[in-house]
Amino acid sequence: MVIGGNLQPGELVAFYSLIWYIIWPIVNLGFTINMFSQAKASGERLLEILEAEETIRDGETGIQTEKIAGHVVFDNVTFHYGNEEGAALKQIQFDAPPGKTIGLIGATGSGKTSITHLISRFYEPTEGEILIDGRPIQAYGLKSLRSHIGCVLQESFLFSSTIQANIAYGRPDATMEEIVDAAKRAQAHDFIMELPDGYDTVLGERGMGLSGGQKQRIAIARAICINPSILILDDATSAVDMETELQIQHALREVMKGRTTFIIAHRISSLKHADEILVLDQGRIVERGTHEELLENQGLYQRIYQIQYRDHQSVAQNQRC
Repeated sequence: MVIGGNLQPGELVAFYSLIWYIIWPIVNLGFTINMFSQAKASGERLLEILEAEETIRDGETGIQTEKIAGHVVFDNVTFHYGNEEGAALKQIQFDAPPGKTIGLIGATGSGKTSITHLISRFYEPTEGEILIDGRPIQAYGLKSLRSHIGCVLQESFLFSSTIQANIAYGRPDATMEEIVDAAKRAQAHDFIMELPDGYDTVLGERGMGLSGGQKQRIAIARAICINPSILILDDATSAVDMETELQIQHALREVMKGRTTFIIAHRISSLKHADEILVLDQGRIVERGTHEELLENQGLYQRIYQIQYRDHQSVAQNQRC
């Protein structure tokens, strides 16, 4: 039409501009509808969490104590997750006085982490009783109880903040000397000092910029910094090499003195120094004893040991040949 002289070039430009003014809001409407659907689904999930009934509450006479000895007793404890038919833990019984180290080993899903969740009172036992310093665990205030428990998980969560703030997360009033001491005990001080700003180095989200082993060592330092009476190490050295694991174990032995310690591990090398090792299978304790005693039992622990050390034994035999 422009070539034929029936339409002016300016009119063609004006036409395309008007079409664009109509199409662009329609395109945006599609994006908006999509975002609205996502927001609606997210909002529903968020409201589910906010409106969920809290089952773990402080009692009317929740004890608030500045220090506990850390004497943990499980008295015939059985536990179910929600409405599941099978029990996650079945008739668990043990006595862990202050200063004792308990090792927990078993297949995935055998109930190791469930025991530590009950100690922190994230869940209530279905049957039986958990005692801390001779009192039922429900007698303590939640904040008071958890302030005496230091946890180092397999997946260490670090905040996008300085290393100093991450270590002092459980004790914001900790002095710099206490933070450095905790880092040294966790074998983290040396690599921290190699970073550009040392303890003032700002980490990325979830500890981005550090290796898995470095993140775990900072998490261990964080647990040490709060000076807990009960220390829980949930596969805490899984992301470090054998040499670093040995160094951390030597450091932790000093930290464990006077503290009740629970070590969850899949590697026997991480818990063979424990005072008592509990071998779990399908929620039950099938064996218990020291490393040497369990090897003599010729049971599940001995089979795990053979699987883990088979390659080492083969290498040793080849070297002798």
